Amino acid sequence: MLPKAQNEWSRKEARHLLSRAGFGGSPSEISAIHAMGREKAVHQFLNPNESMDAFPMPEWADAKQAAAKLSQHFMALRKIQEDFKNPADQENARRKFLQEKRKESAKQGLEAQAWWFKRMHKTQAPLREKMTLFWHDHFATSIQKVQEASLLLAQNETFRTNAFGNFRDLTHAMVRDPAMLLYLDGQRSNKEKPNENFAREIMELFTLGVGNYTEQDIKEAARAFTGFHIDRQSGEVMQSVRRWDEGKKEIFGKSGPYNGKDVVTLIFQKDACAPFLARKLWEFFAYENPPAALVNSLADTLRNSNYEVKPVLKEIFLSREFYGERTMLSQIKCPVQYLIQLLKELEIQEAPLGYAFSGQKELGQELFRPPNVAGWDWGKAWINTNTLLTRYNIAGRLTKGAYGPVMQNKKSKHSELTKLATEAERNDTAKLVDDLTERFFCVPIPAKARESFVSYADSKKGVAFTDQEFGELCHLMLSTPYYQVC
Repeated sequence: MLPKAQNEWSRKEARHLLSRAGFGGSPSEISAIHAMGREKAVHQFLNPNESMDAFPMPEWADAKQAAAKLSQHFMALRKIQEDFKNPADQENARRKFLQEKRKESAKQGLEAQAWWFKRMHKTQAPLREKMTLFWHDHFATSIQKVQEASLLLAQNETFRTNAFGNFRDLTHAMVRDPAMLLYLDGQRSNKEKPNENFAREIMELFTLGVGNYTEQDIKEAARAFTGFHIDRQSGEVMQSVRRWDEGKKEIFGKSGPYNGKDVVTLIFQKDACAPFLARKLWEFFAYENPPAALVNSLADTLRNSNYEVKPVLKEIFLSREFYGERTMLSQIKCPVQYLIQLLKELEIQEAPLGYAFSGQKELGQELFRPPNVAGWDWGKAWINTNTLLTRYNIAGRLTKGAYGPVMQNKKSKHSELTKLATEAERNDTAKLVDDLTERFFCVPIPAKARESFVSYADSKKGVAFTDQEFGELCHLMLSTPYYQVC
């Protein structure tokens, strides 16, 4: 196992765990985590008390109803072919039907985004949501292709239920996941014409990585994955014996009349499977390009636990390396992390109207809309000249009340900020800057930057340091490179 850190820890380390294993928090939340001690805090992250159904899904989010709608969808398209004999009329009717379908899908997609964003913001089980985001990126599936938001939410719930569970079991679940089936065109694969999409992605992106399989392995596995379809009554993915290629296949040097379940079993017998996930988990929570010895240690833990993920996460969060300088100064916040952490550190209880939707879209990470089956590009890919300026503008809208009534009450246009510092605390600008530095930044800031913040605060102080001036100071501090990392 990786060398463990001492149970005694600093407030800075507690803040680091809260940011990486969750979405950050206020000073009081950091204090609560710090008071537990390292081991108890990690235990709480891995064993949350919050009920799985603490956030009811939208009424339309029913997988069985979605299967029925899919059936109705295909029947409607067939009826159009029957009712309109003229090709031009047929195409116009088909286009109109699909346009209405896309509108409904887009509306429900936005509702799904809002539901999950709110859950991540409000949850008392932040690591469970962080792992749900990890699996969403790992087994990437997009509503743009699937078109049924209810199927994406059902998949999302599968990720949440298996957040710290068994990687092998989750992979088996993805073989029979309706959203994944539609996304990778698995429902079109039959023994006459096998589709290689899922066979390729399960090896390349989900379990083994490039170089640990052959093109022949993919072709043979594709035959094993033939015949899958969504049952119109149950909404479940079934494998039709009639459409499945029952012949002998040779995969990884072994032969047999394999089906989809058998292929997953064969994959998890490969040595490359454990280090593939171990590396990806470490890079998601810690830093990129970890040394081979570190990856091998985590891979051994994964194998020894029969592919249970929780022991690996525990080893990561209790390791000395996770709290080392290379880890704590390394990670650029992904857009979703950035947006939620802003709310938490500014102690804004309800996200302003449009904040989640516009922020995700502008910064390039829309939930349920990964760019492709490989998921999002992480790290430095999140930051460029445009997105950095957008981050600064979003912080400005929050701290200056530009989002509207959420930041306001009868007393003050910027009332959400009053809880961050009292009037007396604002009069001591040097201490105010130090308090805000601890609230906002997980990395040390240069003395010159601190001096510039104090000078700015002094210039804005005037007779009374109102919420407006205080908001401008917060905006200045949030509009720096130091706030982009966690």
